[in-house]
Amino acid sequence: MPQMAPSWWTILFFTFTLSFMIMMFLLYSQTYNLPQSIKANKITQPKVNWKW
Repeated sequence: MPQMAPSWWTILFFTFTLSFMIMMFLLYSQTYNLPQSIKANKITQPKVNWKW
């Protein structure tokens, strides 16, 4: 079974790290654009003046 050189482990680590960061960035950007669209379609409820 061949061994991997340390440089290949480093390249492999950075490849997985970069792909992980790209996926997190895409998921983060999709998640936080959603509340703005919900905010525009928010159902307004009448405010109640409570008299104690």
